[in-house]
Amino acid sequence: QYKINCNAAIIDLDDGLLVVDTHSKPSAARALIEQIKTVSPKPVKFVVNTHFHPEHTTGEAALPENAKILRSAAQQQDVDEMGIKWVETFSSRSPVIADVLKGFTAFRKPAEIFEREKVLDLGDVRVRITRQGPGHTRGDTVVFVEGERVLFSGDLAMKQLYPAFATPQSSGRTWLTSLDELEKLQPRTVIGAHFPVTDASVINDYLVYLKALLARVVELKKQGMSSDDTAVQVRGEFAAKYKDWEQPIRIHPAATFLYKEAE
Repeated sequence: QYKINCNAAIIDLDDGLLVVDTHSKPSAARALIEQIKTVSPKPVKFVVNTHFHPEHTTGEAALPENAKILRSAAQQQDVDEMGIKWVETFSSRSPVIADVLKGFTAFRKPAEIFEREKVLDLGDVRVRITRQGPGHTRGDTVVFVEGERVLFSGDLAMKQLYPAFATPQSSGRTWLTSLDELEKLQPRTVIGAHFPVTDASVINDYLVYLKALLARVVELKKQGMSSDDTAVQVRGEFAAKYKDWEQPIRIHPAATFLYKEAE
């Protein structure tokens, strides 16, 4: 069943707090604020969402008005072009999700839009916020706390969950480049948008999977197999190989995207 919430995080920036992802439900975001108060009296100063999908963003409506939303230009483009459409799409998936998103009509405007990277260097804490898409979405954004070597990878790397090619701009080759960049950070802890907290091995897991999937798709395409037949073939093969991963249905669209990119 589709999960309507994601892993949200709080980062202490000395003079305020940075919240990464805000849930989809305002009540969940308000509960997050109450949890924040139990660990720190500091205000929420910044908000960053790892991408525009509703379970990451729509809870921001419940956060304090003076919390500054930082958003990459690519993610803002996703919001402008597809944001409300995806709210409607998510709402159509079940009555529960429809109730969660009921009444949401607009995304908050960002306080700052950056192109590639935004660095918050405050006291003893240095945080790098980087646009890495297009992979899962065009505006995929990751957050890296340098001193602690903690990476918030969004949907670009998650533990035992098949990667989802979720928008028309998704790209397997760019996703692989992004994973290479994430590996160079040498994170100690990786917090994906969904599923358990893990370590840097999850980045390599996605690299190995996507490289193998791409190679197999290229091979079958060269043999003259159609895009749909290729997707059906590799779904069976990779679902058997990665039995412990969730949502094997995602293999089919991934193969379709990779088929278009295959040389």
